[in-house]
Amino acid sequence: MNVIRTDCLVIGAGLAGCAYALRAARAGLEVQLLSLNGPLAANSDWAQGGIIYNVSPDPTILARDMVEASDHTANPVAVEHLVREGPIAVRELLIDELHVPFDRTGEGGLEFTREGGHSERRIIHAKDTTGHAILASVAAKVDATPHITRRQGWIAIDLLTLSHNTADPKARYEPLTCFGAYVLDTSTGEVCAIVARKTILATGGLGHIFQHSTNQPGSVGHGVAMAFRVGARLIDLEYVQFHPTVFFKKGAPRFLITEALRGEGAVLVNAHGERFMEKVHPRASLAPRDVVSRAIHQEMAATGDSCAFLDLSALKPDFIRERFPYIHDHCLEYGVDILREPIPVVPAAHYSCGGVHTDMNGRTNVRHLNAIGETGCTGLHGANRLASTSLLECLTSAKFAATSDIAEIATHRFTPPDPRPWQSPSRDADPTLINQDMMLLQQTMWNYAGIIRSPKRLTRARRIVLELREEIQSFYRDCRLSRPLIELRNAVQTALAVVHAATLNPRSKGCHFIADDQD
Repeated sequence: MNVIRTDCLVIGAGLAGCAYALRAARAGLEVQLLSLNGPLAANSDWAQGGIIYNVSPDPTILARDMVEASDHTANPVAVEHLVREGPIAVRELLIDELHVPFDRTGEGGLEFTREGGHSERRIIHAKDTTGHAILASVAAKVDATPHITRRQGWIAIDLLTLSHNTADPKARYEPLTCFGAYVLDTSTGEVCAIVARKTILATGGLGHIFQHSTNQPGSVGHGVAMAFRVGARLIDLEYVQFHPTVFFKKGAPRFLITEALRGEGAVLVNAHGERFMEKVHPRASLAPRDVVSRAIHQEMAATGDSCAFLDLSALKPDFIRERFPYIHDHCLEYGVDILREPIPVVPAAHYSCGGVHTDMNGRTNVRHLNAIGETGCTGLHGANRLASTSLLECLTSAKFAATSDIAEIATHRFTPPDPRPWQSPSRDADPTLINQDMMLLQQTMWNYAGIIRSPKRLTRARRIVLELREEIQSFYRDCRLSRPLIELRNAVQTALAVVHAATLNPRSKGCHFIADDQD
């Protein structure tokens, strides 16, 4: 087995992983950056609406909006940290250094928009492809920076710990300590070990444990599952945010319809053109995402309709074409002309507010293991995330985790041991069976642990997922690893963690909504 030694192993190459890699490499640390697909194949690339750049003279207004969106459950320390440090992180990297092409006003200043849950305009954007503009700039900088090795097509299998993966029997008496990961090179099928002084989980979200999701394929909570298996603390996993407006048409793929459309004046209506959000929340179509998602779900249930609609009639056609070109073109590709007709929309799994518990520097309860971006959880979002805070959290969590690691590596000597060799089975798994198991898991999570939950539904979900996990472990035990098999293994573990967390929390808060048993 090949062993690669490095200072920092970053698992995941979205905005959080890339931003961490940049800062660590500039301090002279050697960084191995695992990238499943191409440089832009990350959820960060698909973020449409924008990123908060709060330049208000009263930052407490943003803090209040975040706390209100969270249903008053957000960690005040994390909120204060983001409100204070977020604008600095955006200005330093995105505006002053990389000159990301954010939209400008006629006078040359940054153009601000507003989204659901926001009481004022504070979001900067690049048309309706903000995530792409940001990640493309950051990824290009990563690939031009010395000391960073991008491992494209590599996927982490399991984390290395002193107590599990060394030959020293005394290591089990040490505190929980991570020293890298076993990794699969999907192009060759070979497994190697990357031994690192710091390991950073930046694997993104878990949306694809559900049947309908806005996430990139393969987003099944890899970091959550790997962290759980080595004893890391998980928190708030019941709080899975469903984005209320995802394109819906039979035979067409689901894709995100940015909340910024509603920020600019679009409104939600049912199949008869009737507005229904006004009777649900004072902010109507600009209510927080959990409120809007449940309202759409309940409207569909009451009317029997297969979707709701986003009415853009208040927006001028030229403005739509100029401000939202991606959505205009993508909808037109599937037969919906948004200049002349409303957009059919449904909710879909979008963002995990919970994850691997960390402090403000990304540290977990496992030594030398960090979690950043959507994978980590400081309590910033509480029970529901405010729109356009995700990219901002990626930047700030990466900055502070890297700064902390740079200082710690310089002052504390940790020499990771050699890991045990990886033993690889020889039988190939049937991809049809893997796909069948994944579909069963996704359907179970969607139907029984989705937008609206109940004790009875969660009990059934737990029973099905537990049995499925045992079946997967038994049936595929002697199979050679592949990306689909790793994704299935991690998906079922993450799903079980989500269901377990939801079962333990009987209170409806934010995007965790418990209905009375009526099944």
